[in-house]
Amino acid sequence: MSAMDTTTHFHLYAERRARVAAQLGAGGIAIVPTAPERSRNRDSEFLFRHDSYFYYLTGFTEPNAWLVITADGETTLFCQPKDLEREIWDGIRMGPEAAPSHLGMSQAFSVAELDQRLPRLLENRHTVWYPFATHKGLEGRVDGWLQSVRARVRYGALCPEVQRDLCGVLDEMRLIKDAHEQGIMRRAARISARAHIRAMQRSAAMLSAGQDVREYHLDAELLHEFRQHGSQYPAYSSIVAAGANACVLHYRADNAAIRDGELVLIDAGCELDGYASDITRTFPANGRFTGPQRVLYDLVLASQEAAIAATQPGNRFVDPHEATVKVLTQGMLDLGLLDKNQVGTLEDAIEHRHYFAHYMHRTGHWLGMDVHDCGSYVEPSELGTVSERKDPLSGETIRDRPSRILRPGMALTIEPGLYVRPSDRIPREFWNIGIRIEDDAIVTEHSCELISRDVPVKADDIEALMRG
Repeated sequence: MSAMDTTTHFHLYAERRARVAAQLGAGGIAIVPTAPERSRNRDSEFLFRHDSYFYYLTGFTEPNAWLVITADGETTLFCQPKDLEREIWDGIRMGPEAAPSHLGMSQAFSVAELDQRLPRLLENRHTVWYPFATHKGLEGRVDGWLQSVRARVRYGALCPEVQRDLCGVLDEMRLIKDAHEQGIMRRAARISARAHIRAMQRSAAMLSAGQDVREYHLDAELLHEFRQHGSQYPAYSSIVAAGANACVLHYRADNAAIRDGELVLIDAGCELDGYASDITRTFPANGRFTGPQRVLYDLVLASQEAAIAATQPGNRFVDPHEATVKVLTQGMLDLGLLDKNQVGTLEDAIEHRHYFAHYMHRTGHWLGMDVHDCGSYVEPSELGTVSERKDPLSGETIRDRPSRILRPGMALTIEPGLYVRPSDRIPREFWNIGIRIEDDAIVTEHSCELISRDVPVKADDIEALMRG
C-alpha cells in the first residue's frame, strides 16, 4: 500500500475507476490483474513490482490481486486472504475483509475464489474488457471463464459476445498526468538529480585523489541517493558509460575504468511511489571538458534547447525531434562529422537521414508510471489521415499518421544525443565521444516545465559543480 491516506485513496482511485466504468458501454465489464511474482533462482524471487494499470486504478501494491469493474460502477477486488503463517514470512496482508473500506471497493474476495466468482460476474454482460497482450496467459483465463458462462446458457445465462482491449482506455487516461501525479514526478526528478550530482562529484574527487575509479563506483552513488530519499528502486537499469562505452546506447554500468580526460555518460532515474524519472547527463570524469568535448557538448545542448522551445501545447510530439535534428545536422556539417561534398545541403542531409550515423534515436518518449510510458504517439482525431514514404536508409515503406498534439499535463523526456565512433571520414579529435543530455518535461498551459534541472546542464555549471 502506498503512503497516501485513506481519503486520498477514495477520491483519487475511485474517480479513475468511475471514469473507466463510464467508458465500458452498456453491459461492459473490465478485468485488470496485477503483475505476477517472478522467480529469480531456486526459492528466491525478484522484488515484486505491481502492474502499472492495476496500481493506477487501485493504489494497491500486494501481489496476486485482480480488479473487476462493471459499467454500473461496481468494483470487486480479489486479493490474498489473511494468513498469519505466511504473513510471518512475507509481511502483513490487507485481506478481503479490510479492502472495501481501505480501498473504496464495492466488495472484495479471496483470490482463491477468482475462478469460481468470475464466471458469475461475466454472466449477462455484453462486452468483456481486459488489457491485451500484456499478461501472458490472460486470454486463456478469460476463455476459461467464458466457457463456464456458456455452460449455464440453458439456465438463461447470456455470455459476453465482444472482447475489447482495455489498454486504449487506460492509455488515454494515463497520458494526462493530474496534479497528484505531477507532484510525485517532481519529487522523483529531484531525487534523481541529486543522485547525478553525487556521481559527478565522486568521479572528480576520486580521480583527484589518484584512486582507481570504475563505472560501478558511480552506479553505487546513484543507488545510495535513490534509497536515501525514499525511492523504492531504480526506474530502469542505470547506464554508467565511460569513454567509448557512451557510444553504446543501452550500455549497462559495469567495471570499466573511468579515466582522466574522458567523458562519462550517466542515464539513470529513480522510481518513487510508482512513477519514474529519467535523466541523462554527460560530464568530464575529472571535471574539465577538453576542447573537442566541449564543442560537441555545446552542440547537443543547443539542440536540446531547440527541442525544449518546441515542447509546448498545440505543437506535435514530433516537433521537438525535428528541431533537434535540424540543429544537430547543421553542427555535424560544420564540424566535419558529415562531409558536405557527399551529403549535400542541410535539407539533403535531413531528408536522406545522413545524421543517423551519429544520432540514431528519437528525442523523447512519454514518461509516467513506466519509464517508456503508455500512450499513443498518433493524434486520435486524425487516425484516418495516412501518407506513405520510403525510408531512405532501410528502403521500407513507412505509413505516417499525424503526430500527437501536445496538451497540458502530458509528460515526456527531451533527450538529444551525439555518438561518434572512430572513422577515417571524421576528425580524430572527436573519436569515441558519446554525449546525451536528457531532461523530464511536463507540458503546461503555455510551454513546458523542466522538472529535472536541479542537476546542472550547462558545461560551465557542470565544471563549477565538480570543482566544489
